[in-house]
Amino acid sequence: MAILNFILGLGSTVMLPIIIFVFGLIMRAGVSKSFKSGVTIGIGFTGINLVITLLTGELGPVAKAMTERLGLDLQIIDIGWPAMSSISWAWAAAGLMIPIGLIINFAMLTLKLTKTMNVDIWNYWQFAFVGYAVTTLTDSLIIGVIAASAISILALVLADYTQPYIENYFGMPGISFPHLTALGFLPLVLPLNWLLDRIPGINKLNANPDTIRKRFGIFGEPMTMGLIIGIALGALGGQSIDAILKLGVTMAAVMYLMPKMVAILMEGLIPISDVARTFMAKRFGDREIYIGLDAAVSLGEPSVIAVGLLLVPITILLAVVIPGNQLLPFADLAVIPFIVCLITAMSKGNVIRSLIVGTVVMTCVLLFATNLAPIETSMALKAGITIPEGASLIGNLDRANLLSWIFIKLFSFFAR
Repeated sequence: MAILNFILGLGSTVMLPIIIFVFGLIMRAGVSKSFKSGVTIGIGFTGINLVITLLTGELGPVAKAMTERLGLDLQIIDIGWPAMSSISWAWAAAGLMIPIGLIINFAMLTLKLTKTMNVDIWNYWQFAFVGYAVTTLTDSLIIGVIAASAISILALVLADYTQPYIENYFGMPGISFPHLTALGFLPLVLPLNWLLDRIPGINKLNANPDTIRKRFGIFGEPMTMGLIIGIALGALGGQSIDAILKLGVTMAAVMYLMPKMVAILMEGLIPISDVARTFMAKRFGDREIYIGLDAAVSLGEPSVIAVGLLLVPITILLAVVIPGNQLLPFADLAVIPFIVCLITAMSKGNVIRSLIVGTVVMTCVLLFATNLAPIETSMALKAGITIPEGASLIGNLDRANLLSWIFIKLFSFFAR
């Protein structure tokens, strides 16, 4: 357990390069190429995390100011995904999810039940979260492990299904997202897109970064869009002029830097991906194998960040007006781009459609988060986590997705 805790403590920026290096050696890419790819990917992920940290650090105070201006008095505190991941890894069976997840993945690849090879081991905590929640409800470790294993299987199947969207829209051949934050609302997004295609007028609305850039020139550039969105968010938060301008430049930096960080990551990933395809072709014919990654690699697409930022004030407003919501959105607002990345890809970058679907999704996120808060609070207390002062319940936006909620509720029928 001590060794496992040490490995998990390294975080994704260290774990993923090591995994890619070992994977490259297995695929016979050679020590030099495997090492270079692993380190380059680590640099790319470090850059992505730095930009996300910048985004989170600037959005947090503004979101807090918005909630104070709206006079929100909600009982559930959003503690954010980092805290929830720590709680999930504290589950008694969390360490088992890594070998179990890898065995399941290998078996499904062998049996041709999936094409995705999930190297995003750090995010196995999302499966562990479901397992811990089910264990908390049923008081059964075995049922919790079964639930976590079942949702890991579904993640691989859905990663295969959504891979064409990732390849066609993000320009990432051979990459898939077995990432529950991105996949979590797929059963809702598909019918919503189908419905919007059939509503006259709405089905004609289209605004993507290319059309915006052509129509508005410099004002349609991603960095300028980030500047405008940042200034608008600062103004909504009642910030001072200097704070508003600073936020504007910071959001412009996020929009400008994120694609470059993703480009560095892809520079390291593409050689290993090519070698993997060659390796598999020799052994399995022309069979395709996808490399499953964290959805963070999608944040280099300007429309994803733009939709995510625009949904911040919308989500805070939804928290005010939705009957039954008790969550105060705060720490996880920066995770919204992860939630909407596939929505944006399936909308072909159409910002208007993505905002419509995203608004419906974020409404559900708040309601699911409210519903799951008592379970998450019990999980935190069992893990020895202190509840923030002034809060009776804790929750988060990241884990409040449809698939996780369904699995937790289904397996709760086994409660004693």
